[in-house]
Amino acid sequence: MKKIIILLVITFIGGFTGFSQEDEKEEKSNIQTYTPSKLLKKGQWDIKWFNNLYTETKGKFNGVKSDKDRETYFTSTIDVFTGVSNNNTLNVGLLVEIRSNVVNDRSALDVFSFDGETGTARSGVSSIAPAIKFNPFKDVSNFTVQTAFHIPLVDNEVEDGVFLDQTAFTFQNRFFYDYTFPSGDWQLFTELNTEYNFGEDTSFANNTFVFVPGVFLSYFPNQEFTILGFAQHQQRIGDFEQDYTALGFGGKYQLTKVLNLELLYSNFVRGSNTGLGQSFNIGLRALF
Repeated sequence: MKKIIILLVITFIGGFTGFSQEDEKEEKSNIQTYTPSKLLKKGQWDIKWFNNLYTETKGKFNGVKSDKDRETYFTSTIDVFTGVSNNNTLNVGLLVEIRSNVVNDRSALDVFSFDGETGTARSGVSSIAPAIKFNPFKDVSNFTVQTAFHIPLVDNEVEDGVFLDQTAFTFQNRFFYDYTFPSGDWQLFTELNTEYNFGEDTSFANNTFVFVPGVFLSYFPNQEFTILGFAQHQQRIGDFEQDYTALGFGGKYQLTKVLNLELLYSNFVRGSNTGLGQSFNIGLRALF
């Protein structure tokens, strides 16, 4: 009888452990679950610090591609969002953008000097944007829209030959959609960014519309790590016309349950009325 009882206890514990391990396997990491198309629950916070270093030594203007002195543009953005609705359909947030640019063939890493050297460098907080994020269709939970109104904090776009940021206001809508394949190892994420720029007559961006479609394909070797490839295209139309196409790759790693790390690289393979360079990106995201 004792042997039967012991056997039953072992079987129960083994079954319980087995279910626990199965539950753990089903639990997904933040990098899998909280794509940009996923809304936060009420009281949840999402803080992202993303840094982009773009450097160029070539350009194509008026149909002519040529070499040029190096120009480097560093953009650091802080995005803060929180869930405010009981049914998880509305998030509110604030976007802050900080820039540091160097020109006249200075080293790309000089953007981190923030020295403001006359004729070669400028830096500062360039814009802020209140934002909301919502789900327009209740039956499609993985489709969301982010609307933001960017307010420029720059008095002059160019000072002493150095560009910092546009002085036009921007009304921006970003449309996000993701699809996870049945295996769970692959995920497709698509984005369409649209912008209307208006306000300052002296701004190059004034009275222009911008459309930026992008496609990202991610593979998850495990739940804490993903590698991805992507393609993006920007088309600006209106008083000033410009376009470019960029291809890139990167990865994300779940450092802790709260914090994840993102690394991306992209190459601007073609364009018109634009520089042609490379961008290096690193981001930290805390979700709690």
